[in-house]
Amino acid sequence: MSAVVTEARRWIGTPYVHQAARKGAGCDCLGLLRGVWSAVTDDALIAVPPYTADWSEPQGDERLWRGMAALLDRKDKADAAPGDVLLFRMQSGAVAKHVGLQAETGLRPTFIHAYQGHGVVENALTAPWQRRVVARFSVPVPQQQKV
Repeated sequence: MSAVVTEARRWIGTPYVHQAARKGAGCDCLGLLRGVWSAVTDDALIAVPPYTADWSEPQGDERLWRGMAALLDRKDKADAAPGDVLLFRMQSGAVAKHVGLQAETGLRPTFIHAYQGHGVVENALTAPWQRRVVARFSVPVPQQQKV
């Protein structure tokens, strides 16, 4: 089992709270990624500037995509592995600004994400979700993974 998936599953049930990154108390999709990364790598929580619900949309700026590409290793979208970070474009033509973590692969793929109105959940990575994936990244985890 991937250390990333194990840690992400510990966050399931955490309420959705915009800009937060605290297991059990609240997080958004980026906060989930930041919190899981911090727990798995033993690094401090990555700081991000404040952002609004519509950030990057008026400018059409792929800020999240650039930030993730600077920190994570880009993968082919078809090369799925547990623990991968998925970047989603929620509407055609909109900027990519939703993040999830691949949990299961194969015939019944799943992903874990923080979703407004639902909190942190593990969902089936169904065809409609798969169509929204615009990038896949792997988390560079140190040799001695924290589990």
